[in-house]
Amino acid sequence: MPGLVHVVDDDASFRTAIERRLKLAGYDVETHSSAEELLGRLPNVEQPACVLLDVKIPGLSGPDLQARLIEIGSTLPIIFVTGYADTATTVRTIKAGAEDFLTKPVSSEQLIHAIERALARHSAAQSQRNRLDAFRALLSGLTPRERQVFDLVVRGKINKQIAHELGTTERTIKAHRHQVMDKMRVHSFAELVSIAERLGLIDANVPRDQA
Repeated sequence: MPGLVHVVDDDASFRTAIERRLKLAGYDVETHSSAEELLGRLPNVEQPACVLLDVKIPGLSGPDLQARLIEIGSTLPIIFVTGYADTATTVRTIKAGAEDFLTKPVSSEQLIHAIERALARHSAAQSQRNRLDAFRALLSGLTPRERQVFDLVVRGKINKQIAHELGTTERTIKAHRHQVMDKMRVHSFAELVSIAERLGLIDANVPRDQA
């Protein structure tokens, strides 16, 4: 799987060796000697990417960089590659969402497998984010009245109830409902509810007539 790997390690010889190894495997590679360097050059790219990160680096440590990336909303998967593995650090980083924790020296096979998993996860997260952005764009295209109808429909209200709540006729609500389905590009009530759940507009665990 093609993708970009950010290598963050203060050992120049390690960075060079890893860069060569990964480029031979077909990956794009960017190397950084410190956490601060990565943060200063972190691009907002669409291609799947991940970070190979040492634990003990000058300045901001590996785990601290992980925390900073989470803070700024980065979805880059992190693979720790270190010669200084200890149980407490391993547990801390994995609990914080690290993809893997590898100990130097690491074999090419082990490294590539970890990178493949990380890039696949990042790609899936990007696809999910793009789908949600598309849903939000469709939702923003509804008129204020259509949005009211949408909100009531996904909560399980029938046309008669919606008409009563909005002070109009069932026929009008039926027309609005048709427009909502058309603009949201769905063919069923279930699809509409699914979109509302994904966008966090309703709780998936609450029965529709109680939402």
